[in-house]
Amino acid sequence: MIRSELIQKIADNNPHLLQRDVERIVTTIFDEITGALSRGDRVELRGFGAFSVKRRDARTGRNPRTGEAVQVEQKYVPFFKTGKLLRDRLNGLDNGG
Repeated sequence: MIRSELIQKIADNNPHLLQRDVERIVTTIFDEITGALSRGDRVELRGFGAFSVKRRDARTGRNPRTGEAVQVEQKYVPFFKTGKLLRDRLNGLDNGG
């Protein structure tokens, strides 16, 4: 599902909301998650999962075409860990929660 499909689905399920308002809500949520992660904060959505940032150390990598060694700098990457409720639903163990 892409962002526009998410917005459309929420708008369809909430006819009392204007589509532009739904778009603003979705954008605000994503902006807040992104902002929190950029500050190094963790974002937990109960029953869904948690977003955090992990540090990847600098390392020596390989160019896949040439096999040449290249230096890969340290970087930070987003990480998502699923919540128990989401894992259970994906595995057909709907707890009705």
